[in-house]
Amino acid sequence: MGLCNNRIVVKVGTSTLTNDAGKSDLRAIDRLVCTLADIQNMGYEVILVSSGAIAVGRNKLNMHEKPDSMRMKQAAAAVGQCSLMYLYDKFFGDYDKTVAQILLNAEDIEQEEKKENLTNTFDALLEMGVIPIVNENDSVSYKEIESEDRLFGDNDMLSSVVSVLCRAKRLVIFSDIDGFYDSDPRLHPNAKLIKEIRQIDESVYSLAGGAGSRRGTGGMRTKLQAAELAASQGIDTIVTNGKHPEALYDIVNGKQAGTLFVGNKDCL
Repeated sequence: MGLCNNRIVVKVGTSTLTNDAGKSDLRAIDRLVCTLADIQNMGYEVILVSSGAIAVGRNKLNMHEKPDSMRMKQAAAAVGQCSLMYLYDKFFGDYDKTVAQILLNAEDIEQEEKKENLTNTFDALLEMGVIPIVNENDSVSYKEIESEDRLFGDNDMLSSVVSVLCRAKRLVIFSDIDGFYDSDPRLHPNAKLIKEIRQIDESVYSLAGGAGSRRGTGGMRTKLQAAELAASQGIDTIVTNGKHPEALYDIVNGKQAGTLFVGNKDCL
């Protein structure tokens, strides 16, 4: 079955949704939601993969540092997911949009029956004009939440898996930098943005650097892994700055924004 040309998956990370103090950045969330609602009004089917539950929960529970214990991380995730969905429901509602929450863990992806049911659920929601909002179920996914090498890497890999399941034409990963550079722009002011990558090999991975931002858990390497999976199924991936969600207008119109990882169209 081919890709759905009007279907787009957008992944937003913790660093985009929160400010430097770790609190919810309401203006940033509203700009993101406004853009996604407008993109849907243009005839696109939109799926949002959103991180941020633990960070929002920490703020809600007045935790000044990242929790160390598993039970406190999962408690923060449970509280934060509720607050995060409240914000999304409120902001999307202001634009007359209906949202649905889908929480996933590894078993939902690995078991064929669950995966088929999941795909059917996405299709049904999109047919009704609903915007699915997906997150990893951090309140129960203890294997992933406690590991430095999480299965979904701050939802980067999860967003790629979702784009494959939903046969999306594009995956857009919002980062805290403008795209993929030839060196870390936070350390090297003269780093150059690479606008297009057609093949992800070891030479590309060698440029990826290490961990992500202080508030998120996914670095550029996880974004490369996500783009590589999507590309293997013919899906284009764009990595760009989440502080400028309006870049989505350029992306859907085929204009340059951030870094484009070209999907392998031979597999279609």
